[in-house]
Amino acid sequence: MESEKRPSMVSDVGAWAMNVISSVGIIMANKQLMANSGYAFSFATTLTGFHFAVTALVGLVSNATGFSASKYVPLWELLWFSIVANTSITCMNFSLMLNSVGFYQISKLSMIPVVCVMEWIIHNKNYSKRVKLAVIVVVIGVGVCTVTDVKVNAKGFICACLAVLSTSLQQITIGSLQKKYSIGSFELLSKTAPIQALSLLVFGPFIDYYLNGKLITNYKMSSGAIFFILLSCTLAVFCNVSQYLCIGRFSAVSFQVLGHMKTVCVLTLGWLLFDSELTFKNILGMLLAVVGMIIYSWAVEVDKQSTKTLPHAKNSLTEEEIRLLKEGVENTPVKDVELGGSKG
Repeated sequence: MESEKRPSMVSDVGAWAMNVISSVGIIMANKQLMANSGYAFSFATTLTGFHFAVTALVGLVSNATGFSASKYVPLWELLWFSIVANTSITCMNFSLMLNSVGFYQISKLSMIPVVCVMEWIIHNKNYSKRVKLAVIVVVIGVGVCTVTDVKVNAKGFICACLAVLSTSLQQITIGSLQKKYSIGSFELLSKTAPIQALSLLVFGPFIDYYLNGKLITNYKMSSGAIFFILLSCTLAVFCNVSQYLCIGRFSAVSFQVLGHMKTVCVLTLGWLLFDSELTFKNILGMLLAVVGMIIYSWAVEVDKQSTKTLPHAKNSLTEEEIRLLKEGVENTPVKDVELGGSKG
């Protein structure tokens, strides 16, 4: 039993580590690519289209070489997921453009409670008090170290709401599709990436023009910009794959909580590499967020252990107990109640 648990734990940590490293790496690469002091490539939506195009190409090569197998998923489900995912990307870009950094960060923090509510509505998931407390500590910690000025306007508020709802729904849908069709994370990504790439490359330049008033056709490409675009696309493949891996292994809520570790890493690396200011408030918030993540990990593990031990508290049943159980199964509607943690 221990030998089975250890490889599972190693693969879980590996998936999460890949997501953190690739996500932080892509932020650093995009910062250099998009900053005015760098290469001023201010076409975020089109760049995301490049990301999915490269991911789709990798998936195509993987299927052709037999490294991965293609499984059936209805086209309408793939289209629905792609619409939700692209809405998330577009609304996030609009939210960042229309809102202050402070309100943008608050909207991102609100994804955790939104995911919790959506999973409760869609999958009837319940969360223990321990998990809820840990989530609150993480949200407060990340809020302390990231939220600055908070200014709200009507258009920005609508875009932020759409971004939060679509992103939360996207993350829940990834896990649902993987379980529903018994499809691996990379196989599912290989099916959704081409649709997202095509739509983002078609509509992306128009969205970017609306956002910054610049046409990508007028951008003067340099060897340095090409290098960072390719680096960004390479990291995006790992980021996309690891996101599907993590949501398949953990819950969408766990992915959100663990994902805030990326915020802490980005702030730290920004201070080390880009001379960003790191105040006492930032450090205090980071420490609080890390404590919250530790509490969350402990709470999820305790809940998982309790769900494993409860059904096996008694190993033998009498004939009378078996008869009563059969009657209960026949006459009582089954209701599957899960805790907030992932099922091992």
